[in-house]
Amino acid sequence: MLAGQLALIAAALFAGAAIYVNVAEQPARLQLDDRALLTEWKPAYKRGFAMQAPLAIIGFLFGALAAWQTGNWWWLLGAVVLVANWPFTIFAIMPTNNKLMAMDAGTATPEVHGLIETWGYLHAVRSAPGRFAQTGTPGPGLGDRKRSLPSGLRRRVHMPLGMLLAGHEG
Repeated sequence: MLAGQLALIAAALFAGAAIYVNVAEQPARLQLDDRALLTEWKPAYKRGFAMQAPLAIIGFLFGALAAWQTGNWWWLLGAVVLVANWPFTIFAIMPTNNKLMAMDAGTATPEVHGLIETWGYLHAVRSAPGRFAQTGTPGPGLGDRKRSLPSGLRRRVHMPLGMLLAGHEG
């Protein structure tokens, strides 16, 4: 089923981009002085938004299509979880974004550092929905804990959520 595969690809790309920001970009930028920090953050945010926002919508649309094609509502759940990034961004992150965008890098104060740290924590929250929509788990997977699961569930632990819930046995 192509729609489900495309939904999983969009969710994986979304999650990968969000995790990259949390693991690599944000820690590196926080090493900069306040002026350079704001100068780097503004275009990085704009480019990240231009990439991640469409991925959330595309993943939602393909997930909804997969749900419609298969009659399996679990695809729709993954799609809704992925697109839930939009209201979270608008209501939780946008006030911080607006403050940062309104600041002049030439006159940046230590407040910039605190706001970008806050932005980083809020952005980290956005990583979980993409990961969940892709795999059915908010973290890196169950790893060694799969040994303690019932045998019928063991082989499904690392299976993407859509495949698992659509009845694919692996």
